[in-house]
Amino acid sequence: MTYQTLISATDLAQALHGPEAARPLVLDCSFELADLSAGRRAHDAGHIPGARYVHLEDQLSAPRTGRNGRHPLPSREDFARTLAALGAGDDTQIVIYDNAGGMYAARLWWMLRWAGHAAAAVLDGGLPAWKAAGQPVSTDETPAAPAAGRFSLRPALVTTASYGEVRANLDTGARLVLDARAPDRFRGENETLDPIGGHIPGARNRLFRDNLDADGRFKSPAQLLGEFQALTGGRPPAELISQCGSGVTACHNLLALEIAGLRGAVLYPGSWSEWSAQPGAPIATGPQA
Repeated sequence: MTYQTLISATDLAQALHGPEAARPLVLDCSFELADLSAGRRAHDAGHIPGARYVHLEDQLSAPRTGRNGRHPLPSREDFARTLAALGAGDDTQIVIYDNAGGMYAARLWWMLRWAGHAAAAVLDGGLPAWKAAGQPVSTDETPAAPAAGRFSLRPALVTTASYGEVRANLDTGARLVLDARAPDRFRGENETLDPIGGHIPGARNRLFRDNLDADGRFKSPAQLLGEFQALTGGRPPAELISQCGSGVTACHNLLALEIAGLRGAVLYPGSWSEWSAQPGAPIATGPQA
């Protein structure tokens, strides 16, 4: 069975005890924006046995220029080399998790789809769900990666929007921007990560954590569908642009949309950190209209 959105802790445990050739590649994306080494420390303190650690800034982002956002996408070619070095191949089932409700795992999930790799899923509930299911964690050093895989770039399964395209959309209103940041940052209050607070004019706020139940797992497809349709007025997913601070938690909303059956929304990778760095970019503050 191929998993393309979520996988439960029980199903992952079964897959890891299956035939060796069919076992998934498990990647730990735990991270903290305010402490760049915290994710690695958390991995070392206890991870799913055999999981390999992937660093958001070192392996899933390109160098910053000051105008391209805090976590710009690497080239697809560089990303493919990263996956191959981790042992991924074209047929590998990849499972991603973190310790933050999928906040960072969703970014890698989306990037795999961007590379054309459909067999990628986020562990629902992350490491806490794994532990709650009675599954073991390891503090052993991850063994050396196997021989590099043959990870081929294929047609992207997702699409992106550039700053210019999002700027032009202000005039046409053809697409609705969904902002995954916390409501206070959306309003332009308590901004600690970017120099300027506020939001893209016309955007609506959908805090990524609203996709989760109290136990840290994703809400049901039906509940997510109802909530997104209420927020967007029923607009089709192709008319939605997902953004956040730097193109990370925006992917959480994209995963939730896909779980809800709303496939086809677009990512603005640069998000607010790129938008607010552009001279003359319009900025709104206060609650959504």
